Amino acid sequence: MVFEGLSEKLQETFKKLRGKGKLSESDIKEAMREVKLSLLEADVNYKVVKDFINKVTEKANGKEVMESLTPAQSVIKIVHNELKDLMGTNDSKINFSDKGFTVIMMVGLQGAGKTTMAGKLALYFKKKNKKPMLCACDIYRPAAIKQLQVVGSSINIPVFSMGNKENPIEIAKKGVESAKNSGCNILIIDTAGRLHIDTELMEELKGIEREVAPSETLLVLDAMTGQDAVNVAESFNKEIDLTGLILTKLDSDTRGGAALSLKTITNKPIKFIGVGEKMNDLEIFYPDRIASRILGMGDILSLIDKVQSEIDDKDALEMSQKLMTNEFNFENFLDGMKQIKKLGPISKLMEMIPGVNKAQLSGVDMEQGEKQLVVIESIISSMTTKERKNASLVTSSSSRKRRIAKGSGRTIQEVNRFLKDFEEMKKTMKQFKGMEKSFGKRKGMFGKFPF
Repeated sequence: MVFEGLSEKLQETFKKLRGKGKLSESDIKEAMREVKLSLLEADVNYKVVKDFINKVTEKANGKEVMESLTPAQSVIKIVHNELKDLMGTNDSKINFSDKGFTVIMMVGLQGAGKTTMAGKLALYFKKKNKKPMLCACDIYRPAAIKQLQVVGSSINIPVFSMGNKENPIEIAKKGVESAKNSGCNILIIDTAGRLHIDTELMEELKGIEREVAPSETLLVLDAMTGQDAVNVAESFNKEIDLTGLILTKLDSDTRGGAALSLKTITNKPIKFIGVGEKMNDLEIFYPDRIASRILGMGDILSLIDKVQSEIDDKDALEMSQKLMTNEFNFENFLDGMKQIKKLGPISKLMEMIPGVNKAQLSGVDMEQGEKQLVVIESIISSMTTKERKNASLVTSSSSRKRRIAKGSGRTIQEVNRFLKDFEEMKKTMKQFKGMEKSFGKRKGMFGKFPF
């Protein structure tokens, strides 16, 4: 989970506060000491932590909080607001050119994940009905051009390259021409990185900036490098005109404190975060939502966004309507499972549910839940087309069950358990039919999920 370690420690601190009822200044002082240690252990910049603690302490010791009927909740609200301000008060959006053609330049050190992130951004724009093209300007790192071409091919995005003999500035210039001639409206330039910052690297980046005038120059940083990421951001920010930052590997939770330091240190917004290895593991950085996740308040808005981007409205509506009637069958169920799998691992979805944290899930085996989905998929896949469409053919025949069990590599008991669960699910979901009528037909979460 994103910020899992920090989130656990902060939630434990506030749990102690809630148990005290009324709060004294010493209670606030002790809580702030624990918060300070938690932030420093997450590798948040010391000066940032110091200023943060001072602001929270001053507000938490105010008369309004101390005399409140729920002082602990008031303190948590203050912490939430200060965390949000720390990361940026506004949602950071991509600056698209008014001329209809936008150039985005990706910069950063070697190994930060620029090439993969360029592909993730291209896929993100493609889903937003844009027409992106990737441009290979890293002529130094072995196989860098080939890597970008492989990334582009995997998401069906065109890649412009001129080999590793041409000047990167010229490649960027020709890339703009090629993208415009091909009818694309976004060009994402993958520039070269170094193992460290040097004059040659910066001059090349400045040259590309002068030639193609990008609407966005995004610095890609590895969250796992912690405070080093902040130092890198400071150095780049002094040399080139950065418009925003992208943090990769934030799901690792090793030293995610960089996300809490960068805005204050560089005054540049974090625009996107990478939260996994797959090409669709990219999220817009919303400061208020991240603050809510850290404090265990969930992030239901991001969950809705994820569902809306990955699951087709028409398919979800048809499936939910079938689920409310006798039309729902194994084939629909399998389609629904495939839709749900698009959303990613269950553990990542759970962190978006308000009030859910690792401690509460200590008795829940997420990995086992993922494996159970594989079992179900194998059972349904071993059925004939007629059996998938008519559950009674399977439930009433022992020989069919044996054949399905053998074909899926499962036991008769596993097949029977699935059949029973399937019927129970159908009965439960039909009960929601009346609820749907009482709420009226409206867009939103209801009817959006496949199940």
